[in-house]
Amino acid sequence: MIYLLVRRLLDSGWLEAHRLGFLRVFTAVEFEATAAIVLAFAICMLLGSSVIARLRKLKIGDVPEFDQAEVNKMMESKKGTPTMGGVLIIAAIFITTILLADLSNFYVRMALVCIVLLGAVGAIDDWLKLTAAHRTGSRQGLTTREKLSFQIGLCVILSAFTYQYGHNLEAATHLYFPFFKNVSVQLSLSGYVLIGTLVMTGSSNAVNLTDGLDGLASGSMAIVGFTFLVLALIVGNRVLAPYLLIPHIEQAGQMAVLAGAMVGACLGFLWFNCNPARVFMGDTGSLALGGLIGYIAIVIRHELVLVFVGGIFVAEALSVILQVSYFKFTRIRYGEGRRIFLMSPLHHHFQRLGWTENQVVVRFWLVGFLLAAMALATIKLR
Repeated sequence: MIYLLVRRLLDSGWLEAHRLGFLRVFTAVEFEATAAIVLAFAICMLLGSSVIARLRKLKIGDVPEFDQAEVNKMMESKKGTPTMGGVLIIAAIFITTILLADLSNFYVRMALVCIVLLGAVGAIDDWLKLTAAHRTGSRQGLTTREKLSFQIGLCVILSAFTYQYGHNLEAATHLYFPFFKNVSVQLSLSGYVLIGTLVMTGSSNAVNLTDGLDGLASGSMAIVGFTFLVLALIVGNRVLAPYLLIPHIEQAGQMAVLAGAMVGACLGFLWFNCNPARVFMGDTGSLALGGLIGYIAIVIRHELVLVFVGGIFVAEALSVILQVSYFKFTRIRYGEGRRIFLMSPLHHHFQRLGWTENQVVVRFWLVGFLLAAMALATIKLR
């Protein structure tokens, strides 16, 4: 909104005539992205306490239940903590984007659709689970099939629209490989949609699985979001992108504003979510954040880099897949289910090993920082 207003006033000469030319800074994506971090953080700080109070009034408290008594005992202190705090994250990102981003940009509009709709699915799931006790014979949230069906359907549509919009730009429809310069694969519509759907759906569910300890998901997402802010700025820069042998997609630079809003919102939410947490993001926030970072990745053509930068989320998701698959296999093969990890997702495995919750969270953050630094190093290695 501010971008479009300043752009119009610049084109008309009104700003220069009134000696307000300095406001042109609002049309620079670098400034917009930086301002987005600050504004989203401020929105979370201003609204956080009232949102938490409202969730408490609605009695939307978390009831963590696990299949192991030891973990249930460790998590007993979290009972009753308000969840669905993801509405605060989504609101901060949405308001910040509306104010600072170029709303005439196709990618910006699709990103907003992505986060709002995935957030709505998560909110429905959270609401059904948290209010089940008040409804006779009600179900415990959305089924896995229902959630996946909506996620896949939405991601297919978003991927198809994004491909059609950028199919005339060669850089916008290639799959690029980190560490290798001038190595890419031209994607057809079906290939683009398949990869886009896998990336967005996979990242959405991976973040959801990671959201199990105070501050783990929000802190990790802030790290990944900042990395993609830098990548989006480079992709949108007509000088830096060719120099660093990165695909240049000018309009994709606006994804830096979304990434900045994500960083600020996650940091602001972390203020209330750090141990001991006053609020949890729930599926409302985790599904939306994962889907949004996945969409940013496909727009700036860094899907494979996301797998690397988001290594924490990948490890968490893989731990669940391996645990469930191995348990089912051994139950059929040996008559009893066996486990690879003491418990999945992975963060609970380390808790069972004796790590405190803070140790798990901070050490996972440290690994996330290292992965982010290594991913940014691949820029020059090309």
